[in-house]
Amino acid sequence: MANTYFQFKQFKIDQAHCAMKVTTDACLFGGWVADILSKINTSDRLLKILDIGTGTGLLSLMLAQKESTAQIDAVEIDTETAKQATINFENSIWKDRLRVFTADIRDYSLENKQCYDFIISNPPFFDNDLKSDSGKRNLAMHSEALGLDDLLASIKRLLHADGQFAILLPYHRSVSFELMSEANGFYPTEKVLVKQTPKHNPFRVMLLFGNENKIIIEKEITIKDGNIYTDGFCNLLKDYYLYL
Repeated sequence: MANTYFQFKQFKIDQAHCAMKVTTDACLFGGWVADILSKINTSDRLLKILDIGTGTGLLSLMLAQKESTAQIDAVEIDTETAKQATINFENSIWKDRLRVFTADIRDYSLENKQCYDFIISNPPFFDNDLKSDSGKRNLAMHSEALGLDDLLASIKRLLHADGQFAILLPYHRSVSFELMSEANGFYPTEKVLVKQTPKHNPFRVMLLFGNENKIIIEKEITIKDGNIYTDGFCNLLKDYYLYL
């Protein structure tokens, strides 16, 4: 049975009412995005961030910890999950900078007139893979509720003209998503292949997109070598994980 909570150094994630629990790859993605944002100059305006499909609120809380002035909106379609994310936000010291909207991102993108500087998403991605018996878990994990083409269309409506977005995907969906993104005027600027161990093939990819077609930076990160977290993993998660 999965734990009902996950304790980080500066915040706690309660997840009893969420179909998707905290995962290692999602934590890695949050740490990677936080590192990217730390290098962006936002002195001319407050950084406005949107988290699409926030789930427990994990990514939003990770970014709130690192970006002291960022205003973060989180959109979640499932009512119970959105309530859980709201509780996690309210129990954090950054609650004044975090908001949850219970909505389908397609509707939200059409109704919301503001633009964001940065958008993050760990979307439902097990399209065509084996589904579970849980309708709620399928909603969280499968793309029948939100296709990647719908996601891109929503991002295009909501992203500032010079903004960027980051996404976590299964490795085997990377190429098709990059082509789809380019058709929408977005180009990959950074790509990180994620491996469980040195012996494994990549199973996830973390992608950063912008509106400039330039040389992409490609990297690789391994989570563990044997039973030990790698230096690359620790560098991104040391400010979050209790025992790093």
